[in-house]
Amino acid sequence: MRPYRDIATIAALQVLCFSVLGHCDHLYQTVIYMAILILLFYMDDRWAYMIGMLAPVAWLSTVFATGLLGGATRQVLRLTRGQGVTNEVSFIAAATAVLFVLMIVFCARHWKREYSGRGKTASTLAIRVGVVALYYGILAI
Repeated sequence: MRPYRDIATIAALQVLCFSVLGHCDHLYQTVIYMAILILLFYMDDRWAYMIGMLAPVAWLSTVFATGLLGGATRQVLRLTRGQGVTNEVSFIAAATAVLFVLMIVFCARHWKREYSGRGKTASTLAIRVGVVALYYGILAI
């Protein structure tokens, strides 16, 4: 059994969430999560774990800055009061935010267990910060 099934499952669910939204800009967001799945498939998990921590942080920061995270919170609160969802995009953003927090936690746990103390953290972090920044820069353009 692969030790990172949890990360692969969350990455696949992220691809599904962005695919449900269906807009071109959301489909482009699936690319990095497909890359995580491919890295895990080819057992290059060191890179997958680091991207799995950095990409969700970048997405959550962007969503918070644009106000979509607040709308997502309002949709979840509407559901807890027994009311219907009025904005499907915000509701899917709420589900995605929960999945992203789980991905960050699981990737950090796997990273700590498998790579902590081996001297690869700084180089992997530096390269992956550049990759994620380039990815989100291209998405922004």
